[in-house]
Amino acid sequence: MTVSLPDERRTTTIGLYLIQRLKEIGIDTIFEDKNLTWAANVNELNAAHAADGYARVKGAGAVLTTFGVGELSAANGIAGSYAEKIPVIHVVGVPKTTLAKRKAMMHHTLGDGDYDVFYNMYSRITTASAILTATSAVYDIDRVISESMKNRCPGYLAIPADLVNVKVPIPLGTLDYTLPKNPSQTQLEVVQAIVHAIDQAKHPVILVDGDVRRTGMINDVTEFVKMTSFPTYAAPMGIDAINHALPNYRGCYQGSFTLAGIRAEFQQADLILKIGSLPYDTNTGGFSTHELDPAKTIAFQTTKTQVFDRCFEKIAMQELIPLVTRQLFETPIMQKRFALGPPIRRATPTTPGSALSQSYFWATFPSFLSAGSMVVAETGTVSLGSFNLMPLPKDSLLISQVAWGSVGYAVPAALGACLADRSRRCFLLVGDGAFQFSAQELSPMLHQGVCPIIILFNNNGFLIEKLIHPNGAAYNDIPAWNTGRVHLVLVALIEIDDEDGIVP
Repeated sequence: MTVSLPDERRTTTIGLYLIQRLKEIGIDTIFEDKNLTWAANVNELNAAHAADGYARVKGAGAVLTTFGVGELSAANGIAGSYAEKIPVIHVVGVPKTTLAKRKAMMHHTLGDGDYDVFYNMYSRITTASAILTATSAVYDIDRVISESMKNRCPGYLAIPADLVNVKVPIPLGTLDYTLPKNPSQTQLEVVQAIVHAIDQAKHPVILVDGDVRRTGMINDVTEFVKMTSFPTYAAPMGIDAINHALPNYRGCYQGSFTLAGIRAEFQQADLILKIGSLPYDTNTGGFSTHELDPAKTIAFQTTKTQVFDRCFEKIAMQELIPLVTRQLFETPIMQKRFALGPPIRRATPTTPGSALSQSYFWATFPSFLSAGSMVVAETGTVSLGSFNLMPLPKDSLLISQVAWGSVGYAVPAALGACLADRSRRCFLLVGDGAFQFSAQELSPMLHQGVCPIIILFNNNGFLIEKLIHPNGAAYNDIPAWNTGRVHLVLVALIEIDDEDGIVP
């Protein structure tokens, strides 16, 4: 947080002060303001998902809702951002302070006089929260935004209607959400232990995961990967955190869900350097990463480092990894050499005249991607295919809600991603079931003039559920839409088979 004292000679309103702080962290889409764009989402849940997609591209996002009904509609999306470590600031307009003090039975309340009930709910799905007051508004705005950015999680700010235009002094200085420095002596010990372990290993490998992108460490990790030349794999949540064109990038690793060739190769490792792991079941093959023996694993994390059976608290990877890279460069350790073939993927074109299949689609689709593309993949079979079979061009993004898995996320997230960076070409991959959850967001796409290429998979319902529970259930079917009448940029109707084994 900023520590400078306010300048009593310079004032602004609480509302304008909040807008300025949002601009400071790179947000340019939320309010009707000359420097900000109003996103015009159709409903609050979609708005929260869009803010999440925006934040994955821009670094932070914001969503504005009303009290009660609006914030509860958005809660699913904010919880998803919390689970996936995405900083989204949720701003809620709440009733006047006088009404709250009187416990008046206002609309959008539960009728019991408790005006803190939704704030209390949100305290469990945000890293910091506040109901602003005239005396603490400046402090709380800075605190909530700083904690959200530092912890990479959502923050919650409730603004009573009668305080928006209240004048407050403007603090001197900018927000400070930098992490504390690692303890130097302990860090030196950790660096030496890691370098020694690498020197002793015969077949070290690197596993890149989601916190690499979320902490802005892609360049640092890329330097580490390039300098070591160790075989490098990505977990699903870290699939876009490493350049797929690097000669030592091998593909996606997710335990027993991994393609057989990649898994067999990974199992040869006698040292696993795990960077930025997010050990959700969906990210680890249903917790099946039993190959990750703690006795041969070094885990670089955002708050600590695990070297085999020793845990070093407060040794964060953000500062540690560049030091390890430098030390390896300066230390004459044993050179590792691996006989690696091309990255192992099994997508192959089908024969002419056969049904359009997963195999054909994933063999063909990457040819449409260029450097810097954004691919937004819905949860389910689409995301499984994109992890396992799709090579990403350099500097591309793959946006998918792997951990939270809220069906319908991808369409509004694509809107948010497009608004965050109009210069990137965006591809939205979504099944027909998920599309019906949030198809309304085509309207703000048209309104905002963004044009993602939409590939709609005709799965005849919720395919991933049908594959998990193959005996059949009516609730996994959906009424069919005539999507040919929807003016999408591109519609691909994919007849699904599973010859590639992308679905466990």
